[in-house]
Formats: sequence, structure tokens, C-alpha cells
Amino acid sequence: MTSPLVRTAPSPTGFLHIGNVRSIMFNWLFARRHGGRFLLRYDDTDLARSKPEFAEAIAEDLAWLGVAPDFVIRQSDRLAIYDAAAARLREAGRLYPCYETADELDRRRKRQLARGLPPVYDRAALKLTAEDRAQLEAEGRKPHWRFLLEPRIVAWNDLVRGEAHVDCASLSDQVLIREDGSYLYHLPSVVDDAETGVTHVIRGEDHVTNTAVQIQIFEALGATLPLFGHHNLLTTASGEGLSKRLGHLSLRGLRESGVEALAVAALAVLVGSSDAVRPVASLDELAGLVDLAHVSRAPAKFDEHELEALSARTIHQLPYDAVAERLAVLGVPASEPFWLAVRGNLGKLDDVKAWWQVVEGPLQPVVTDPAFAAMAASVLPAEPFDATSWKSWTQAVGAATGAKGKALFMPLRLALTGLEHGPELATLLPLIGREKALKRLAGEAA
Repeated sequence: MTSPLVRTAPSPTGFLHIGNVRSIMFNWLFARRHGGRFLLRYDDTDLARSKPEFAEAIAEDLAWLGVAPDFVIRQSDRLAIYDAAAARLREAGRLYPCYETADELDRRRKRQLARGLPPVYDRAALKLTAEDRAQLEAEGRKPHWRFLLEPRIVAWNDLVRGEAHVDCASLSDQVLIREDGSYLYHLPSVVDDAETGVTHVIRGEDHVTNTAVQIQIFEALGATLPLFGHHNLLTTASGEGLSKRLGHLSLRGLRESGVEALAVAALAVLVGSSDAVRPVASLDELAGLVDLAHVSRAPAKFDEHELEALSARTIHQLPYDAVAERLAVLGVPASEPFWLAVRGNLGKLDDVKAWWQVVEGPLQPVVTDPAFAAMAASVLPAEPFDATSWKSWTQAVGAATGAKGKALFMPLRLALTGLEHGPELATLLPLIGREKALKRLAGEAA
């Protein structure tokens, strides 16, 4: 394979959601796996709905995921290029003006459905004479422009689905340009893919019909066709389609909830495939796992509870170097021994602050039996503590008191941490240190 160029093309009309992440990550990881490049293209030709704050949010969300575009373009900067392409299509007779209003088209569709006919545009505008068009424009009507589809089957070898085809005779000629002269999705998308040299278009299966239309536009413009792949879509756990209105499943909402970006990326692409959902240590590792040929044809269900569990499992295996800067931001100037001691008990990274408080104090201990605690203090080994100190200490306490099992270990855990559960005390004791341990055994806050 030559070095691929892939793209993601979000519209800055809202926040990215987990469904968008699936397509974004398939593209990013494909480029990563094959030594290619990744283009971020803002599809912002809808000037009324596109907002700078949403474009900024998209950039922030991608950075949080670890996705760094090789270059960025905005369709709103490229209107002259689309105008030139539209002119070529007009000259070739493939782009024609239509004057029906939205209400007229709606009534026509309803009549067709009532007669048992498919609601396909009847190309009535092609029958208009120059005089007819002049009369309509004199009445104040402005045309929208449709692409004249050739009534044939368009076929391609899909990177996910294998042999794919669409009969374009069953489709309406797509509107490429609105009455106000602004562009809809198809033409800018094709022109940009052709002009920037996109080699692989990887997107959701809801674009299969769009691909057939766009292949005809590519051919009409004499452009080289990219390869296409259409992955299955994410739904909610209940089977509901994902959309921007599900705010809690936006990237911003997930980030604010404290889940790990690596877990979001892994679940987004591994669910709904033959590869098991699993925690990964890096995007490079994930890129080595993801294969478009492994993607299922059935919808992939996104379960928030599965994400929470995967996020925790991801944290449990992260090395200290991967979290050191994030710990500092949380106000936890921790060390590698501390991180390795507590990471297995974290649901979210923010939970680390509670364990830092346990180690550094001050902490109010829970002393259930002062006499037992005093005896334990009297046999606490001298420093320096190491990985064997806990075992030798508890053996000494057990010998002195006769306590075993929970009766031995629980009073010590409560006194040292104030909690009934937590990391192995063999790793926590050296971090707490002898001075704080003695004070806590005496019932003092330390």
C-alpha cells in the first residue's frame, strides 16, 4: 500500500459524540498503522449553523483523544474551488437548475407515495424551456441545482463490506447547491477529497448511498477515485441511534466525567468487531489491533457501563510516566512507587487524590482497640521500610496478640488508612512511614 491519506470531516455545528469518535479513530488508526497522513477538514459551508466555538471544541476533543492532524482545512475558505467545479458540471450538462419550492416537492412526494411509487424526483425541471426558467425567475424564484445521475449501478470493493453496489436509477438527483448559492454536502466533499489527494474514505454505513452519488461526481469531474470503507454504526445500549443531542455522550461530557481517553478510543473501535474489547497502553498499540476486515455488519452497541469498566482497567495498567504530568495537575506530586501502589484501586484518575491524602495526611485514623494498636506500635520495625516490612510486622503483632486473619489485619488497616479496603499495605506502609504510622496507631491525626 502506498502511503495513505485519510480524513475526518466534522461539521462545527455541535459537539463531537462517541459515534463520531468511531469514524475518527478508524481513520486516524488506519493512517497510523500504514504510515499515512490524517487530514482534519471542517465541513463548514453551512454558515448559519457553523460556529467557531464548535470548531475549537472539535480541536480540543481530538487533542484529548491524542489525535494530531497532519494538516487542517476549512471548506469556508475554499468556495472559489467549488464554484469552478460547479461550472464544469454545468458545462457538462450534469448540474441543472430546479425551481420547485420545498412545499411543492413535499406534495409531489406524497402523491407518488399515495400511488405506490418511490418518492424519487421526477426531473420535471429538465423539461423547462429557457422562457419557462426566465418566467420563474421573474416571479422571484431562485433555482437550486441538482446533479444529473446516470441511471446505472455503481459498484466498488468496500474496505469493510466487500463487494458493494447501489442502483442509482432508484435515487433522486441530489441537490448540490441551495437557492442562496451555498453548497450542500456532496460537491465540496468530492472536490476536497480529489484536490487534497485523499486515498481512503472511511466512514459510517449511513453513507453507502452517498458514496454511489459521489463516485458519479468524481467521474464527472475526471478525478481519481479513492477507496471506500463503510463501518457499522454505534448505537446506545438500548439500540438508539447516536446524535449530538445526547450531550452526556459527547466527547466533552465523557471527558468531564473522568473517563480515560484511551478507553474511549479503544471501545469506540473494538466494539462491534471480532476483536475483544480490551484496555490498551497507547494509540500505537490500538492501531496494531484495529483491522477494518474485522468489523461486523451488525450495529455496535455502546454501553456506558462497559466504558467505565474499561476506563478503570486502562488506568490499572498505565505506567507512571504516562500519568506523572496529569498527577501534578491534580495537585498530587507523587512518585512511581506511590502510583504503582494505588493505581489498581482507582476507578478514575481523580480518585488518586484520596489515596494521596491517605499517604501524606493528615488523616484521622480509626482505632477500634487501643490496647491492640499500642501493642502493634511497640513492635513496629525500625526504618527504612521495604517490601518485607509489612509481613514481618504483622507476624510480630500476631505473635504478641494471638490475632489472625481479619482480626489481625483489619484493625491495622483502619488505623493506618481509616478505611476497610484499599491497596496492599505492604506497598502503602513504606509510603506512610514510621512516624505517621505510630501517630495513627495512637489515634492521632497524622
